[in-house]
Amino acid sequence: MTLRRFAGLGALLSAVLPGIALADEAAAPVLNSGDTAWMLTSTALVLFMTIPGLALFYGGMVRSKNILSVMMQCFAITGLISILWFVYGYSMAFDTTGMEQGVINFNSFVGGMAKAFLQGVTPASITGPAALFPEAVFVTFQMTFAIITPALIVGAFAERMKFSAMLVFMGVWFTLVYAPIAHMVWAAMVACCGTGACWTSPVVPWCTSTPVSQAWWHAWCWASAKATQPPRWRLTTWVTP
Repeated sequence: MTLRRFAGLGALLSAVLPGIALADEAAAPVLNSGDTAWMLTSTALVLFMTIPGLALFYGGMVRSKNILSVMMQCFAITGLISILWFVYGYSMAFDTTGMEQGVINFNSFVGGMAKAFLQGVTPASITGPAALFPEAVFVTFQMTFAIITPALIVGAFAERMKFSAMLVFMGVWFTLVYAPIAHMVWAAMVACCGTGACWTSPVVPWCTSTPVSQAWWHAWCWASAKATQPPRWRLTTWVTP
C-alpha cells in the first residue's frame, strides 16, 4: 500500500512540475522580432526627419550664404543631444524611482539619475508587456525625438544666432524643458508596465508627439520674438542680420 502511495505521488509530481516550468517560461518576456524590426525602422525614419530632412528644409528657407550654417546647426544639435540623452536625458525622462500613484512629489516632475549613463540597460533588458523589444531600441527611439525637438527651434533664429550660443541654449533648454516635460507625460505610463495596473492617464499614443509639440512651440515663439526685437533689446550673443 505504501509503495502504491509513493508511486501515485511520483506520478502526480511528474505531471505537475512540467506545467509549473512551462508557466514560468510563458511568464518570462520573449523578444518579438516584428516589434523590434518596426521600432528600428521607426527610429531610422525619425532620425532622417532631422538629418538630412530638417537640415535641408530649413536650409532652403534661408539665404544661400547661410545654408551651410543652418545645416551645421542641425547636425551639431544631433550630436549634442545624443550625448546628453545617454548621459542623463533618458534617466531624467524615464526613471520612475520615487514615483507613487496619487502622490505629487519632486519625482512627478523630473526623473532621477538611476538610469544615468544607461545604468541597468543591458542586452537582456526587454520592454513590455504591450510590445516586446530591447530597451536599448526604446532608448534610441526616444532619443530621435529628443533630437528633433530642439532642432525644430533652429527655424526661429536662423541667420541670427552665434553657433556657440546656440549649443549652450540647446543644452540648457533640453535639460530644463524637454526632459521634464517628457517625464511628466510618459513616466506614469512607463511605471505601470509589467505591473498590470496602469496609472490613469489620457495620454495613449507612444509617438512622443505631446512633449515635442508642447516643448518646441513655446521655445520657437520665444526665439522668434527675440530675433525680431530692436537691436537694443537683443542678447549680446545674437548676430545682427
